Formats: sequence, structure tokens, C-alpha cells
Amino acid sequence: MVLNHDVNDGTDQLAESFGAKVFREPWKGHIAQKNSAAQKATQEWILGLDADEAVSDELRGEIQQLFREPEQLTGFVACQFPRRTFYCGRWIRHGDWYPDRQTRLWRRGSATWGGTDPHDKLIVSGTVRKLRSDLLHFTNENIAHHISKIAPFQSVFVKDRLAGGRPVSFFELAFRPPWRFFRAYFIRLGFLDGWQGYYIAKLNAFSTLTKYALVMEAKSGEIKRSK
Repeated sequence: MVLNHDVNDGTDQLAESFGAKVFREPWKGHIAQKNSAAQKATQEWILGLDADEAVSDELRGEIQQLFREPEQLTGFVACQFPRRTFYCGRWIRHGDWYPDRQTRLWRRGSATWGGTDPHDKLIVSGTVRKLRSDLLHFTNENIAHHISKIAPFQSVFVKDRLAGGRPVSFFELAFRPPWRFFRAYFIRLGFLDGWQGYYIAKLNAFSTLTKYALVMEAKSGEIKRSK
């Protein structure tokens, strides 16, 4: 099944040729759109994938093995698995980007999408089983594409932080960015991912610095307007 408002790259026809149903709906945000898609599912188990994700051969085999015998499907209502990202010509296997476990396979009616747009998260009512094999993630075509996605995510963070009445302290601004880099690059072994691992750790630290600074900027603007 494919749910989209305006597909014009042939994806809809390709999906239909394999027997998928294609639904057209206006974009309602990541969470609402995914919940709408899940509600249209007709099978007992749902595998939810984003457009930039693919099931690896190993993960497909592990899932098929799980479903070969019905008695194996007891005791849990969802499965999660590590997600491995392809970035600038390299599979990232360390740092903040791996294992990046995702819960994407669940029994219909046992979970719903929640979180905060655009960072959706599957909220499961019941036991989650961990699988070993990787979900493949092709999130960024290049560095320019990666950078272009940062600002929209930060604006959502700023809005939510202010709405929750949680200002940013100077301590957070000063220490969270270097901690993000140190944790990703050294503790989580990002240095084993070559220059890509270094760049990811650095960019995540800069992104953290910027989003906290944006909250402080917005808060200063609110104070100035109130005077």
C-alpha cells in the first residue's frame, strides 16, 4: 500500500504493478499520515517503511523465518531492528547513527504513531522483539541535501520548546554541542567511519548548538515584544 498526495515520478504505477493499493490524501504531517496509512491496512501484521528505506536481504530472511511458523508469533506484538544509513559513499556503522533501532513491524491494532513532527515514533502497547538484521536507510543524496533538512527540523524544536515553557540555559548552549560530538565520535566510535563519521559528529554538534541558540533568540524576541 502507498499513501501519497501527488506522486508523479512513476512510483504509484510501479507499486500498482506489484498489486499495491495507492491512496491519495493531502499531506497532514508525518504522524497523521502514517496513522492514516496504518488504518487502511487489512493484514494482521503491518510493516511500515519510509520512501528512503529498504529491507535488506538479511532482514527479509529473518522476518520470513519468523512468520513461517505461527507459534513463533506469540509473546510479542512488534519487532524492532537496527537501521543502517548510507552516507556519502559509505555505510555508517557507528556513532549516533547506528544502530538507530526502529520499530517498524507490528500487529495491527497494537501500536500507533506518536512523537513530534517530523520525528515520529511508533508507540507500542505490548512486548517488542529485537531482530538482528539491518533496515537500510538512504536518507541524504549528498551533504547539500543533508544541510537543507536541518533548518526545518530546528524550527519545530524551537516551537515545541517555547510552547512547553522550557527556555534554554547557557549551560546547555555551551556544553551540549561538544558533548554530542565527544559522545558520537569517541564513545560511540564514530571515528571508525572515516571522514564521514567525523563530519556527521561535527554537523550534529553544530545542529545542536544552532537549535539551542535559536530558542534563546526567539525567547529574547518574546521578551523584547512584551516591553
